[in-house]
Amino acid sequence: MSEVRLRFAPSPTGYLHVGGARTALFNWLLARKEQGKFILRIEDTDVARSTQESVDAILEGMRWLGLDWDEGPFYQSERFPVYREYVEKLLAEGKAYRCRCTPEELEGRREQAMREGRKPKYDGTCRNLAEDLSGTPSAIRFKAPGEGMTAFDDLIKGRIAFNNEELDDLIIQRSDGTPTYNFTVVIDDATMGITTVIRGDDHINNTPRQILLYEALGYPVPRFAHVPMILGSDKTRLSKRHGATSVIAYREMGYLPEAMVNYLVRLGWSHGDQEIFSLEELIEKFAIEDVGKSAGVFNPEKLIWLNAHYIKNGDPKRLAELLVPFLRERGVEQADKPELPAVVKTLQERARTMVEMSDGALFYYRDDFDYDPQAAEKFLKPETLPVYEAVIGKLETITDFSYHGIEAMFKDICTERGIKLGQIGPPVRVALCGGTTSPGIYDVVEVLGKEESVMRLKRAVDYIENS
Repeated sequence: MSEVRLRFAPSPTGYLHVGGARTALFNWLLARKEQGKFILRIEDTDVARSTQESVDAILEGMRWLGLDWDEGPFYQSERFPVYREYVEKLLAEGKAYRCRCTPEELEGRREQAMREGRKPKYDGTCRNLAEDLSGTPSAIRFKAPGEGMTAFDDLIKGRIAFNNEELDDLIIQRSDGTPTYNFTVVIDDATMGITTVIRGDDHINNTPRQILLYEALGYPVPRFAHVPMILGSDKTRLSKRHGATSVIAYREMGYLPEAMVNYLVRLGWSHGDQEIFSLEELIEKFAIEDVGKSAGVFNPEKLIWLNAHYIKNGDPKRLAELLVPFLRERGVEQADKPELPAVVKTLQERARTMVEMSDGALFYYRDDFDYDPQAAEKFLKPETLPVYEAVIGKLETITDFSYHGIEAMFKDICTERGIKLGQIGPPVRVALCGGTTSPGIYDVVEVLGKEESVMRLKRAVDYIENS
C-alpha cells in the first residue's frame, strides 16, 4: 500500500480563516491517523493579491493550532518552469492547443450564447486551426473530450458525475505566460504524489476538469473529499459579519488552540455523542467518511463553552504563560511573577476566555483600585470596622498561612464573635478585591499573602474612617 499524502494549499490573499483552518485540520488528522505525510503548499500565483503578510498570518495560524507539516511550504510562484514544461508536453502530444481569441471576442460569443439560450462555453474556434500560432500572443487550451461522462466517488458526498459536453476547453496558460489555477493544482498534486484531496465543496465543479488533466498527463487520480461550507447563524456563508473569522483573532480574544481544534473538528464531523476529544483521540477516531454532507453552522456559544472547559481543566503553569501577554496589555508589567500559576488556579473555575481571566486577575496586581460604589456603600461602613480589626489581628498572628489555616482562622472569628461567615466574607472581599465578585476568599488571601492582605484591609479601615 502506497503512502498516504495529503496537502493544505491556501492562497495568501488574507488570513487563515475558520473554514480554511478546518480544511487544514481534516487533512492533518487523516495524515496523522494513516501515518502519512501532510504537505503545505502556498498557492501564490495571484501576484497582485498575494502578500508576504498573508503568508505569515497563515503560517502563524497553523502553528498556533498545532498543525505541523512534514513537507513545505512549497510556493507555486517558484514552480513556473515546472508548469511550462507540462504545458509543452500537452502541446507536443496534441492534447492542448494555442488560442488567439481575444477577451473581447470571447465576451461577445458568451453574450450571444446566453441570448440564444446556449451554455456560454468556449466554442472551439481555435481547436483545429492548421495555422501555426507559436509566434503570436496566445493562450493555451486543454482539449477536453466533447462527449461521455467524467465521474468520481467523493468520500463525503458519494458518486458525482458530469457530462463532458458541459465542459469547455479549459485555458491552462494565459497569453501572458502565467498558468491557471486548475492546471497548477493538478501539476502540483500529481508531482507531489498527493493521494487524497480534502477541500471545500466550492471546488466540486473544478474536479471533472482536473480529473481529465490527470488522465491526459498519465497520472493516477487522487481520492477526493469535498467538505461542506461553514454557515453563520443566519444560514448564510460564514463571513466577517458573523464575528471574527481569523483563527489568530480568536487567539487574541482569549481562546485556547485545543478548544479551537476540538470545535472545528466537530463542525461537520461527529463520533457518537462525544463532545470533548483529546488530540490523540481525534487522530485515532477521525474518518473523513464520517463528515456530514450538509453545511455546519458556526455556534459561538458552543465554542466558548469548549474554551471554558479547557481553561477549567488546563495546567495552571501553561495557562499562566498564555496569560502573561494579556496582563501586559492591561498594564501589568510584572505579569510573569512566580505566583502567577497560583493566581490562575483561583480563576480557572469561572473564566471562559483568557481575556476574562486577565480582567479577573487585575486586582491581584493593583492595590490602588477604586471600590465598587454599591459594594462600598453596603460594606465599607463603621459597622464593619470590628470585622476588619478581627481579621487583621488574626492575620498578623497566624502561624499556618495555608488555605486550610486561613479557613480555620475565619471559622475561629465566627465562633468567637457568634456571627456567620456571610457577615465576614463580603466586607473582606471588598477590601481585598474592590468588589463583591472574586475567587474564593481563602484562595485570595493565600495568593495575596499575609502582608498584602493586611495592608489592603487597613486601607479599607482608613477609607471608612475618612469617609
